[in-house]
Amino acid sequence: MTNTSTSKIEQVISWTAYPTVIVSGLTLNSFLLNLDYPLQISAYIPIILGIVIITFLEHKFPYRKEWLPNTSDVRDDATFMVAVQIILPRVLSFFVAITLLKYLKAKGLTPDEYWPHYFSPLIQAIFMVLFADFLRYWLHRASHEWYPLWCLHAVHHSPHKLYWVNVGRFHPIDKALQFLFDALPFIILGVSEEVLAIYFVFYAINGFFQHCNINLRLGFLNYIISGPELHRWHHSFIIEEANRNYGNNLIIWDLLFGTWFLPINREIEKLGLKNRQYPLDFANQIRTPFIKGIDQDRI
Repeated sequence: MTNTSTSKIEQVISWTAYPTVIVSGLTLNSFLLNLDYPLQISAYIPIILGIVIITFLEHKFPYRKEWLPNTSDVRDDATFMVAVQIILPRVLSFFVAITLLKYLKAKGLTPDEYWPHYFSPLIQAIFMVLFADFLRYWLHRASHEWYPLWCLHAVHHSPHKLYWVNVGRFHPIDKALQFLFDALPFIILGVSEEVLAIYFVFYAINGFFQHCNINLRLGFLNYIISGPELHRWHHSFIIEEANRNYGNNLIIWDLLFGTWFLPINREIEKLGLKNRQYPLDFANQIRTPFIKGIDQDRI
């Protein structure tokens, strides 16, 4: 294949990969649910396929070749992904189910009546994304502006490269706080498992794209979605640039509250923390938020 042909293919991929994979993932989830596949299978099959496609595109059309991960990167980021993004939320959900929900039921409280269950699952999922992102926006912003929270959140900003696996690099306490804002309220409100599955598929695939090392162009979607072009600036080494684009899935709250940032005349340069000696391995990053002075440079 000639360089010209490769360039044309890369250009097409840059504009079509994100919407195609997102829409295909949500469509496949709906299709599998209609065939009465178990809820978890219906959700995880689209997500796994999304992972396969994104991994292939990262290696075929990388945004930055120097961001391609080495073995230690993958090992540590995969550990975070499994421990913090898969196991921890399940533990927290189980704890909520056997404590808080039982307590509310015993007291005769029915907060689920405040959720619009009469709408279709897709419309409910859109409401969930909007409300969850509003709550997460303010938690995320506080995590950059209040030093005790920043000590935890610095773990996420420590990598010097972005690729899809390190979207899961969060300190467990930071992730638990996120759970209080983007999962717990909707569990209490009795949002159905089908709606949660739609949200989960979008949340996961969009998150993988957000951190991906693929040369993507989202165009007008940069005013709706918190995608990779925006999120790379959020990981900038420069504090004034990193204090922008707080959106988790959507970017609309950044537009509304004045923190949207996407320069058109330059590319992102260095990523990570001011403290370039900040440990990057899983074991040490569990301890770093509690080591006084290890990172005095807030983003």
